[in-house]
Amino acid sequence: METDDTLGFVFPGQGSQSLGMLAELAEHHPAVRATFDEASTALALDLWRIVQEGPEQELNRTEITQPALLTAGVAVWRAWVAAGGPRPAAMAGHSLGEYTALVCSGALAFADAVTLVHDRGRFMQEAVPAGEGAMAAILGLDDEAVTAVCADAAQGEVVEAVNFNAPGQVVIAGNRAAVDRAIEGAREAGAKKAVPLPVSVPSHCALMRPAAERMGERLAGVALETPAIPVLHNVDAAASDSADGIRERLVAQLYRPVRWVEVIRAMQARGVGRIVEAGPGKVLAGLNRRIDRRMPVSAVLDPDSLDKALEQ
Repeated sequence: METDDTLGFVFPGQGSQSLGMLAELAEHHPAVRATFDEASTALALDLWRIVQEGPEQELNRTEITQPALLTAGVAVWRAWVAAGGPRPAAMAGHSLGEYTALVCSGALAFADAVTLVHDRGRFMQEAVPAGEGAMAAILGLDDEAVTAVCADAAQGEVVEAVNFNAPGQVVIAGNRAAVDRAIEGAREAGAKKAVPLPVSVPSHCALMRPAAERMGERLAGVALETPAIPVLHNVDAAASDSADGIRERLVAQLYRPVRWVEVIRAMQARGVGRIVEAGPGKVLAGLNRRIDRRMPVSAVLDPDSLDKALEQ
C-alpha cells in the first residue's frame, strides 16, 4: 500500500448516524457487511439490522451509536484499502472517531474497539442521569467569547466549551440549567445562533470525569500497539507513539475539549493538503471547509463518493 504524503483521513463521531447508512456501499463492497458481521459477533447483537432497520431510538442509544459509527468508519476504510486507495500520512477522529482512527492505524484491534466503545457509551450515560446534562451549539462568537459566556453562566454548576469545531462554531456542555443560562448569555453577546442539541449526554466536560475513571480501568486491560499511521488526538492535536500515551489521551478525551481546529491545522503542518472523511454523513467535511476553504475534502459514504475520492 503506497503512502500519499499529502492525504489525511478523518472519522466522524456521534451525530453522523442515520438509518440505512452505508447500504449502497455494502452492495458494491463486501468489506462493509463483513465488518458489521465482525462487530455483531463481538457485541452478540445484529448491528447491521439495527443500522438498516432501526428503530431509530435504538440506533440513537449512545451505547449502540458508538459501536455503529466506529464500525461504519472501519468499513469505509476497509473498502478504501480493498479498492487500492493509498495510505494517508495522518489520521484523526472527532470524539468517538478517534477510536476509529486508532483501529484503522493498526493501534487497536477492531473487536476490542467495538466492545470498548459500547462500554464507553454506557459509562457516559451512567455518569449523568438523563435530563440533568445538556449540550448546545454556539455560532458566530469567537472561542474566547464563548469561554467567557460559560464562566459567567456557571454559577457553581458546570458549563464549558467542549468542541472547538470551526472558527465561530463552538459546542458547550454541562448541567442543563447552566447550559440554558449560557445559551441566553451567548445570544446577548451577539451569537448568530445558540441552540440546544438533541443529545442525552454532556460530552467532554467535567461531568464526564466518573466515566473517564471507569474508562481508564477498562483501557488498562486492552492491548495497544504503536500506530502504523500517526493519529492526532483530540486533547492536544499531537500524535502518541506509546500505548500509555494513547491510553492517557483517550481517558482525558472524555472530560476535555475536542480541539478540532487545532487537529486540522496540525495535519496541515505535517504537509497534508487533502482530506477524506470516512464514514456516514458529511459533518467533518463541512467543518473542514470552514477551517480552510482552500483544502479539498471528500466525504466517502457510498460507491460514487468512494470512486471520486480514489480518482483524486
